[in-house]
Amino acid sequence: MESVSFPLLSTLVFLPLVGVLVLLVVDRNNEPVQRWTALTVMGIGFGLALFVYAGFDATNVSYQFEEKYSWIPGLGISYHLGVDGISLLLVMLTAFLGPICVLACWSDIQYRLKEFLICLLFLQTGMLGVFVSLDLVLFYVFWEVMLIPMALLILIWGHPARRIYAAVKFFLYTMAGSVFMLVGILVLYFHHARTTGVYSFDLVTLSGMVLPFSLQLWLFIAFGLAFAIKVPMFPFHTWLPDAHTEAPTVGSVVLAAVLLKMGTYGFLRFNLPLFPDASVFFMPVMVVLALVGIIYGAFMCLVQKDLKRLIAFSSVSHLGFVVLGLFSFTLQGMQGSLLQMINHGLSTGALFLLVGMLYERRHTRLIADFGGLSKPTPTLTTFFMIATLASIGLPGLNGFVGEFLILLGTFRVKPVWAVLGATGVILAAWYMLWMFQRVFFGEVTHEENKRLLDLVPREIGLLVPVVLMMVWIGIAPTPFLEKTEPAVARVLHLVQERVQTAEACRPVWMTVCAAWEHIKGK
Repeated sequence: MESVSFPLLSTLVFLPLVGVLVLLVVDRNNEPVQRWTALTVMGIGFGLALFVYAGFDATNVSYQFEEKYSWIPGLGISYHLGVDGISLLLVMLTAFLGPICVLACWSDIQYRLKEFLICLLFLQTGMLGVFVSLDLVLFYVFWEVMLIPMALLILIWGHPARRIYAAVKFFLYTMAGSVFMLVGILVLYFHHARTTGVYSFDLVTLSGMVLPFSLQLWLFIAFGLAFAIKVPMFPFHTWLPDAHTEAPTVGSVVLAAVLLKMGTYGFLRFNLPLFPDASVFFMPVMVVLALVGIIYGAFMCLVQKDLKRLIAFSSVSHLGFVVLGLFSFTLQGMQGSLLQMINHGLSTGALFLLVGMLYERRHTRLIADFGGLSKPTPTLTTFFMIATLASIGLPGLNGFVGEFLILLGTFRVKPVWAVLGATGVILAAWYMLWMFQRVFFGEVTHEENKRLLDLVPREIGLLVPVVLMMVWIGIAPTPFLEKTEPAVARVLHLVQERVQTAEACRPVWMTVCAAWEHIKGK
């Protein structure tokens, strides 16, 4: 374990809660101080994340900046934090978007601003905690912590028409998945205690355990349900369009940019290394669901009338690519998936920000209510065009790198999977460019649109860093890939061993028989 004198990760995770304490004593009517407090805290958090990124050793495959203290020793629960190449970029993405989200709600939130910012800061702590936790109980605590403020953001500040429905649906779906994961954690814990005599929830300790194949199957399902709902994978995606449509702009940004990545991160952090045999067994199922999600999400985009719902369904399609790359079990595919998580966070986050800016001006998100906006709002049109092109994977922008690596890795395993996945790229270009053409080109047919104001400096200021990141990753992705390669290769090595074993020693029918015997035994 790396010895650190300063608890950098703990400071990064819990700094937003310091902001919450400050906000609690700030006068309710003093909104400028509330905004600047939240912005300062998020800005310092991003600065700390840069220290983590700068100090991260890309050649070291183990966890870094580790902090480990005994929390409840009688139960084997520890306070264990750390980052590796898998979590580093996601921590950076979360910290990077923190100040941008505060700036985005500067004029958007018209009531109960103090409570809104408190929810946002709580959410930041939960999200960062999920990505750096190396104890399963700690991970579960942070997983649940972020659920409540996100539901409140939709419930209180969402669109009045269906915000209660959307918040309850989001809560129930995520909670149901969490229960399955909790059962899986307990089964894993007691199995480790029974076989070794040691009670531990520590991920590093549990990673050294070789589980029976039949048990892996059940644990893969238990963990996988929680993560599949969060991704969201087809057919567990139905909560997403409602949550996105009804959530306030910042809620949609956080949901799309970070929260959805919890699912794909969970597969890569837990399912693949802890249950490698089951991962190999379920590989065809996961690939089929990913491909269905890619194509189904794309076709759903073609029939959407609401901009937010269109972008929400595009997330279903894009995250299908991420799952496809993860279960290709190739270095290119898995690295592409990890990078695509970041890319999707940037491009879709930017699209939701821009739709929110349009809504502030026009109070509608229906595509039919726009048209010809490039004339009254040229700056907004330019940013929207860049985000759209990044989303459809134009070379030179971030989306291209991730999708190319995923398709390259998938092609090496099964060319037909890559071909089917590539149809999603074509469909994405179709529905995104068609949407862009209807919103921004043509004649201005609605009188209200002729008077729309272009972006103000604050809005340009929060979009410029996002666009710069899109271009940086698109032109020079190597620094990001170098940081992730050792950790991804470690997970891949674990799974590849099982792939070879499965192919050589265990035909599928024997696998099915083993699972059936376990079911009968239960």
